[in-house]
Formats: sequence, structure tokens, C-alpha cells
Amino acid sequence: MADLLFNVRNSFYLGAYNTVINEAADLELSEAEAIERDCFVYRSYIALGSYDLVIGEIRDSAATGLLAVKLLAQYVSGRKSKEDVFATLQDWLSDSACNRNTMVLLVAGMIHAQEGNYPEALKCCHGSTNLEMQALCVQVYLKMDRSDKAEQQVKTMSGIDDDATLTQLATAWVGQALGGTKVQEAAYVYQELGEKYNYTAALYNGRAVCYMKMGRWEDADHDLQEAFTKDAKDPDTLTNLITVGLHLGKNVARYQTQLKMVAPNHPNVKRLEIANEAFARAAASIA
Repeated sequence: MADLLFNVRNSFYLGAYNTVINEAADLELSEAEAIERDCFVYRSYIALGSYDLVIGEIRDSAATGLLAVKLLAQYVSGRKSKEDVFATLQDWLSDSACNRNTMVLLVAGMIHAQEGNYPEALKCCHGSTNLEMQALCVQVYLKMDRSDKAEQQVKTMSGIDDDATLTQLATAWVGQALGGTKVQEAAYVYQELGEKYNYTAALYNGRAVCYMKMGRWEDADHDLQEAFTKDAKDPDTLTNLITVGLHLGKNVARYQTQLKMVAPNHPNVKRLEIANEAFARAAASIA
């Protein structure tokens, strides 16, 4: 049977969030497929920063998977305290009616990973045959500097579907971490996906990081300018533009200001604030 949600799912993985929202509207689906579609649509709104829309539209009587997406929006936006978020997750994970729901496990894994609770994140997603959950495991292993385990996880994904977009992306992530010739191979993956499905800010950023690792700063800057055209508010694009701009001797103040505005809690913003405070203290001591 035809996978009616393939384009929706694939566009989400590539970071084409507006495409997800637009293409999902006119599909005739079963009840289960409609819930999956809505999960991707609302997750796309979260990625675009429309947290209140997600929180407002998903009712408390909605399907469990959608409630998990609503909890993700509440967590990311800070509309719900971390204590309440983790209390809700604990209730769900201890409930046999919820703890096998893919979206519940995925959201739990994402939140634990964001908080640096890597063993808990892996516990949620490890052993699943779902490619998105396996891809999250790859990301967690890379955050733990366990590229060996990430590489093993990619092999498992390849055994399920070697051509899947998530498998290809995970291959590129690991290639970037391994370095050497693997970085060039990762750049090819981003290029092939861009040419096959259309480039997104995420794909341009992925290839730009490869170029940075290879010392090809001008090429990286070109891709990041393209990414900026696609999405001028993307924190990854702004962060990478700052990095590349500094290497090329450009004025990056505008990108720093934009990053502070769109992502005030971004790690690079925090580092910049700490550096500015240290500079101010040093200057004051000299004066």
C-alpha cells in the first residue's frame, strides 16, 4: 500500500516545516494516520516557534501521542515547569497504556536528551525499530562522545532501511563526528538529499559544518547565506554564520544581535554574555 504520509514525514526530517503544514492539509487518512499526521504538523509548528498555537489547539481529550507533542511545546516554551513536565513523563512511562506509545517515548527521550540525562534518553528509545527513535539514539551517543556506539546504531538503521532519509542523515552526523574522509562523505549526503528533495536550512547547515571541518570557509559561508535566505531566524544558521564570519574577518555583530533575539537561551549567547562580562571586569580593573 502507498505510504500516504511519506512526504509529510520526509519533509519534517529534512526541516521543511512549512511544507509539512501545507501538504498535510488535504490528505484522506485513517484515524491512526490522521493522529500521526497531526503529530508531525504540530511538531513543525513547535520547530517554527508557534508554541501557543500547539498548546491552545491540542485539547486535553486528544490522543496520547498528541498530548505528548503538547507537553513538548510546553517544555520548550517554558509554559510548564520542568518539575511538572518530568512528573507527567513519569506518570506516562509508568502507565502500561502509555509507555508503549511511540510519540510518548520519543518526546520523553528528546526532553531527557535536552536536559543532558543521556542514560534516561537512551532508555526511552533504545531497542525500538522506529527509525526516528533510533536516530535520536545516534544523536545522544554523539553528545556522549561515543561515536563508536553511534556508528553501530547507524548500522542497525541501515539494516532496516538503508535508503531512508533518517538513515542517510544519521550517517552524515556520524561521519562529521568521525572526521577525516568521512566528513567529505557526509557533505555528499547533504548534497544528495538537497538535490533529491530540495535544499532546506538544515541541509545547508549540515554541509556548511562539513566545509568548516575541511577548512573550506568560503564554501561554508556560501551555504550559510543560502540557509539564511531560507530561514533568517534559524539559531543554527546564525550561530554558524558567526563562526564562519569570525574566521573570514567579517563583522558578525548583526548575527549576534539576531541570535540573542530569536534564541536568548542558546549556549552561544550564554558564552558571549560570559565573555562580555569578563571583558568588562578586566577593563574596569585596568581603568
